[in-house]
Order: sequence, then C-alpha cells, then structure tokens
Amino acid sequence: MKIVIAALAAAVLLPSAAFALDAIEVKARDHTCNELAKIIRQNPAVFVRIGIGGRSFRHPPSQCRLGDKWATTSLRDATGKQCVLDYACVYDPESFYNKFPR
Repeated sequence: MKIVIAALAAAVLLPSAAFALDAIEVKARDHTCNELAKIIRQNPAVFVRIGIGGRSFRHPPSQCRLGDKWATTSLRDATGKQCVLDYACVYDPESFYNKFPR
C-alpha cells in the first residue's frame, strides 16, 4: 500500500517537469532572417541569442510561460539586415504572475 501511495505522490509532484520542452539555442548572427523564421516555425521552443542577452520564441505563441506575453521583436541577422519576427515571448511586468515575489 505504501508503494502505491508513493507512486501516486510522485506522479502528482512531477507533472510540469515531465512535460516541459527544452528550448534549442541559436545565435542570431549565424543565420539569415528567413533561416531564423524557419527554425522558429519548425521547433516548439527556440532561444535566439542576440548579443549578450536573447529572446525566447515559442511556436505557437500560446505556449509562452506564465509571466510572459506574446510580442514581435526585431534583431539583426548574419547579413546585418533588420528582421522583425513573431512569436517572441517577452517578460510582462503587468502580468498577475509577476506582481508577487517568488
């Protein structure tokens, strides 16, 4: 009986870790705008490095994490061209989730 209870407790405590998607990381300066858009569409979660920081892109955009909002973002690609990309999940200071300290 104790084994069944332990198994049920483990199943309840581990749901989000089991279903979390690992984001692949790409550097904006290594790809063109079209390549970046294709990578974002083909992968459910992508982190695009832009200089020191970066942006998190999720496709479809409804998969943004709590405290994030969907937006477009602009960046420079490998050729120096300015890209405007959809599906950016950015920090939302107005989110109910971000109003309380963690």
